[in-house]
Amino acid sequence: MNSFGIKFRFTTFGESHGKAIGCVVDGVPAGLKIDEEFIQSELDRRRPGKSKFATARKESDKVEILSGVFEGKATGTPIAMVIFNKDQKSRDYSNIKDIFRPGHADFTYYYKYGIRDYRGGGRSSARETAARVATGAVAKLFLKEFGIEVEAGVVEVAGIKAKKLDFKYARESEIFALDPSVEEQQKEAILGAKEAHDSVGGAVLVRARGVPVGLGEPIYYKLDAVLAEALMSINAAKAVEIGNGCEASRLLGSQNNDEITAEGFVSNNAGGILGGISNGEEVIAKVYFKPTPSIFQKQRSIDIDGNEVEVELKGRHDPFVAARGSVVAEAMMALVLADMLLLNATSKLENLQKIYNA
Repeated sequence: MNSFGIKFRFTTFGESHGKAIGCVVDGVPAGLKIDEEFIQSELDRRRPGKSKFATARKESDKVEILSGVFEGKATGTPIAMVIFNKDQKSRDYSNIKDIFRPGHADFTYYYKYGIRDYRGGGRSSARETAARVATGAVAKLFLKEFGIEVEAGVVEVAGIKAKKLDFKYARESEIFALDPSVEEQQKEAILGAKEAHDSVGGAVLVRARGVPVGLGEPIYYKLDAVLAEALMSINAAKAVEIGNGCEASRLLGSQNNDEITAEGFVSNNAGGILGGISNGEEVIAKVYFKPTPSIFQKQRSIDIDGNEVEVELKGRHDPFVAARGSVVAEAMMALVLADMLLLNATSKLENLQKIYNA
């Protein structure tokens, strides 16, 4: 499937080394102001080639809006956006044309479709996430109308964990680090792995503030379930936690419950979601990313004929994919919340009566 969402729905298209990547966004309410500079600024945050902590592939990621916007506002029809690829080096992959790269989707894509697009991973490449970020930027513009803000940052690198969270600082950090006190250690871990022709994994914390009570469609479209699905769809994501996550399994009910007073919830162990519905607190999720599978060490594999081979990669790859993954995590949470806002609009008869002046 290449589409996501019900009411606020988007489809992405394109491959890593194809002519372009892009998206079509449907369900954007007519009249929403579409700030093209903001959309571009979001893409610039994710853009490759900006530092030694990311791939050297240099893409401008200049977005072009093809439809659905007139005089700066959404028309209510599908918004199509395209980003043309400019810096492909497909020849870097010629030596693995018929070889499966360990840790990559090459093996599964080939046996599913019977076609081998070896150029940077084709459709399975994280290059596709640029289209998600463009779509997520539109979702953020929509959420802004309701006072909802989504932000994220790197909370862990190679086991080095943040001790405090500063989302404002993360926006300026080269690796989107949430804690300046451990950022240098985290950077050293990334560069150390890079020098050893290896890679490291990490975790991203993403949160939404200003989320109203009531978002989420039980039983089969719960906010936490759909959010987990959205975040797990990001390349290299291997686990997602909502609120306390796995830690909740180690606590007593008396420790994990969020007590309620006249002023509101005393804590937020639930991560802003109860019974699949937002409770008005911050919605909080953590995404765990595996080490980038593209490493420059000799590894064992097989070719498309089943012969055992030794593979040594070339090309340009992120030594730490979670950094730019944090921008994608923001986009995916924004898209889920935008969808849930539209779905929730029809949850009560009185809402419809207001619309139609009944």
